[in-house]
Amino acid sequence: MSLVHLRSFVEVYRHRSFTAAARALGLTQPALSHHVASLEGQIGRTLFDRHARGVLPTAAADDLAARLGSTLQDAEAALASARARSAMLTGTIHLAGPSDFLAEGCAPLLMRLQKAGLTVRIDVGGRDALYDKLFNDEVDLAITASAPSDARLDHARIAEERLLLVAAPEKMPALIASASLETGLHAVPCVAYDLDRPLVRTWLEHNGIPLPETSPVLTAPDLRMLRALVGEGVGWTVLPDYLCAEAFRLKRLVFLPAPVATPVNPLNLVWARSALRHPRIAFARKIMLQAPA
Repeated sequence: MSLVHLRSFVEVYRHRSFTAAARALGLTQPALSHHVASLEGQIGRTLFDRHARGVLPTAAADDLAARLGSTLQDAEAALASARARSAMLTGTIHLAGPSDFLAEGCAPLLMRLQKAGLTVRIDVGGRDALYDKLFNDEVDLAITASAPSDARLDHARIAEERLLLVAAPEKMPALIASASLETGLHAVPCVAYDLDRPLVRTWLEHNGIPLPETSPVLTAPDLRMLRALVGEGVGWTVLPDYLCAEAFRLKRLVFLPAPVATPVNPLNLVWARSALRHPRIAFARKIMLQAPA
């Protein structure tokens, strides 16, 4: 099987569209269709079912994609790295992820990308939105707290965050003085990322405590803002440990030891398997994999 034909197959499998795959590879659609037809002839099975809005992979396509695994990706990454060493890197890297983690833990790595000659653009968004952007080539690399299940994406764990329930020192006694921790948490205002309270919910579930029925008194989609507000005595919240170390040292925040378990979230770097053929993305991935664990 030709590497070129396999690349064409992977792009169609990734985009679920011959038109989008041809555009991504810089090929004409007839040439791309010929590559896929050649593969189908070699294995004797249809790889895609054509529909008005694109194509759907058959069981044979899913099997071929699984057997390829990361082999094609690794080969292209090696070639891209070799090209990157022999030529100046140019272009733009679109990176998406939690703004607080990128700011607190990744600034030196982003500086290395800039010094290597790349322009960096940062985006934010939830997990599903980031996956869609990876599929549509709107984002080159993404950092998420989840591991993708779609075979078109690959990932590597780059860090872990321990979730801590925190409050200002003067607020903590009110949390623990009640007859039960549940009562104390319900009595003191909560601030959170949004109304769904994802980090708060995770910490409470790990420790067998019901989510308070009252809504947060304040929400802000930036954990650093929550850190500042809680430090001013607004209430309590749950934050990743890497955001709190300095506040603990300065005694602006204290944390409540988890009665049952401290949740740990993985942070993963995610990319489209076919993207590593681009030297700039292969280089950026290599740098971002050095994020502080």
